[in-house]
Amino acid sequence: MDEKDIRNIGVLAHVDAGKTTLVEQILYKSGVISSLGSVDKGTAHTDNMEIEQQRGISIKSAEANLIWNNIEINLIDTPGHIDFSSEVERSLCILDGAILVISAVEGVQPQTEIYFKALKTMKIPTIIFINKIDRIGADIERVLNEIDNLLTDSGLSFSVFEPETQQYSDILYLLDDNLNYDTYKAEKENLIETLADKDDILLERYINGETIDLKLIKDRLKQLAYECRVYPIVYGAALRGLGIIELLDLLTLLIPSASKKHNGELSAIVYKIKRDKVLGKLAYLRLYEGQIQSRDIIYNFTKDTEEKITHIRKLQGQKEMDFNKAVAGDIVCVSGLRKVSIGDILGNPSGIPVAPKIATPLLTVQVFPKQDGDYIKLVEVLEELDEEDPLLNFQNIKERNELHIQIMGMIQIEILENILKSKFDLDVRFGNPSIIYKETPLKKGIGFEAYTMPKPCWAIVKFEIEPLPRGQGLIYESKVRTEDIKLRYQREIESHLPKTLEKGLYGWEVTDLKVTLIEGEDHVMHSNPGDFHIATAMGIMNGLAEVGTALLEPIIAFRISVPEEVGGKVLNDIVQMRGGFDSPVIMNGTFTIEGEMPMATSVNYPAHLGIISSGKGIISTKFSGYRPIPLDLGAMRERVGVNPLDRAKYILFARNAIK
Repeated sequence: MDEKDIRNIGVLAHVDAGKTTLVEQILYKSGVISSLGSVDKGTAHTDNMEIEQQRGISIKSAEANLIWNNIEINLIDTPGHIDFSSEVERSLCILDGAILVISAVEGVQPQTEIYFKALKTMKIPTIIFINKIDRIGADIERVLNEIDNLLTDSGLSFSVFEPETQQYSDILYLLDDNLNYDTYKAEKENLIETLADKDDILLERYINGETIDLKLIKDRLKQLAYECRVYPIVYGAALRGLGIIELLDLLTLLIPSASKKHNGELSAIVYKIKRDKVLGKLAYLRLYEGQIQSRDIIYNFTKDTEEKITHIRKLQGQKEMDFNKAVAGDIVCVSGLRKVSIGDILGNPSGIPVAPKIATPLLTVQVFPKQDGDYIKLVEVLEELDEEDPLLNFQNIKERNELHIQIMGMIQIEILENILKSKFDLDVRFGNPSIIYKETPLKKGIGFEAYTMPKPCWAIVKFEIEPLPRGQGLIYESKVRTEDIKLRYQREIESHLPKTLEKGLYGWEVTDLKVTLIEGEDHVMHSNPGDFHIATAMGIMNGLAEVGTALLEPIIAFRISVPEEVGGKVLNDIVQMRGGFDSPVIMNGTFTIEGEMPMATSVNYPAHLGIISSGKGIISTKFSGYRPIPLDLGAMRERVGVNPLDRAKYILFARNAIK
């Protein structure tokens, strides 16, 4: 076996689709584990945390290693619950391929759509596994239609299942090199016709009546899967081990090998950070090119620093073993890199894919230690957790002795409380969560600042500020010559701009705007980098004050299913929450409605839905985006620190003349 024929495969799904059970079966069928664990019993092998075992949900991404058909597979089991989708986001950039799990009962759900869209955007070859086909309520045809309508019309089923007889079979035999095609001529013709619809090469040969042999079929199928023009589909029942071998066979046949550019310049990304009692800070890397060895000095492109690797560990089965070397394609854990953060690029950045944003914290909450003496310890622990999950955006507001974090949803609070107690012996309480609003410019305008007094200082900047469509974030451009503002000062402006935009006119982050540096000036004697930090903050805030900002609130898309008799109450609730909806669908006594509503009015609605539906209601949600809202329906946030609009005071504050 070529020891470096590797596939790094992520397993993604909406919560409760059976993803972790599928991973358990894969490990069992491949011989990594000798007995099956259970999610319900808290014995699943990739749910390592105590809280994961207690709650029966995945919270952190977990890796396992196996061999199938002489191919090494690193399997990444990701969380399905929306509150922990940041773990999925960070895992996307290390994948060669993916398995998307869909329940045959619940079908395509909101998180399924989000994850598939991300996989499609990144062009990650993906196999769809329709799970739970043996369950009451399973409807494969309905799920296939949902895949076709909501995900992709390029699905290609390799499984056959007869619900009445519970007979399962597959058509993988059509890809067997030893198959006698005279016996299976009709099946072969059907496969060729299906593929020809997606592929011009096969279509031309088919129309011209030319011979299409097995090698060409397999080659084109591999290429189509690699280019994400075909998404193979396998049916199964993970709890019974049905369809697992077929899934693994298809995966090793169609998902391409990881990079084998071992001798090139190092190109790697840090996707996870953990702490070890002995080794300290551990960084998990995916190598895209090059290689590393213990004691190597590694260049951190993101931070422009160098550090020495002291240990390298790699999974074999489920155990991390010491290795002296790792090469392109490997996923490894290293120690010694104390300054690295999640997302840092090591070496050359050119080979690293960029993952789309699929996780957006919508709530902010204050954390209090129950014991006053635990305050300092809580700060240290939250800093550590923030390093492991940067989307917590931990803020220590020292002026008020306040500790704030951002979260995805209410379950995350419960999990964090458990982790703080079980892992760090800290008793805490959380304040009432509040919505994270944002701001965006109302119109196009100019922001100007000439910071030339009191000397020594000199930084003159002029910005053009213009609004962008929702979801565009921040775009920065400079049209200023380096003869006017030296390049190093322009870099200071660009790097400081996001921090300046963390607080707008109403105290919220300003987003969906383009900032263009159109004029400026430095001084050969009086300018220093700090001058441009100060001038940028004042110039941008001057511009925002001129153009004004609109308050934006987060909107969630929802799908609610309740007994038919409760449907009227649900519609009334949605209207009261300032929501909108499509025409409801009533089928077999179940009332289903889809639409959108503000997060601010619906944060506690799942609990209310459970009450009015006697526990029979189901709600699934996903983040839809931000929309403008009148200020009286939203909230302002008190600014901490001095406002750059108070020019004289801000200059004194920035120069440490006042506190």
